[in-house]
Amino acid sequence: MTASKSKSAKAQSGKQTKRYAPADVKIPRKLGGGVLKEFVEQEVASGNIIHYALAYINPAIYAGDQGRVLGYDNAHGFPHKHFFGIRTPEPGLPWEEIREKFEIEWREIALKFVGEERS
Repeated sequence: MTASKSKSAKAQSGKQTKRYAPADVKIPRKLGGGVLKEFVEQEVASGNIIHYALAYINPAIYAGDQGRVLGYDNAHGFPHKHFFGIRTPEPGLPWEEIREKFEIEWREIALKFVGEERS
């Protein structure tokens, strides 16, 4: 997380947190198209990630779930993955591993879609 994009806020527990919510990233059509969304809330004192959400939105690939092709978040009290409308529990991985896994998977999906479009 970069400090320049963070905002201080009080979590419901009263602990100081930082929020990171960069602008959505639009993926060029030649790379599969779609939008990447990210939100992270981190406890300042401990550095622990409290809430996170990553999503690859592309209605051209999947129209269900508001176009969310792939997503990782810890809403509803547990870490889970969204994949073409199906939610499955995920192991509680460190943030860096979740972020890396998401990055690899959305790229694979988008590039596969580009290849199928050209066939």
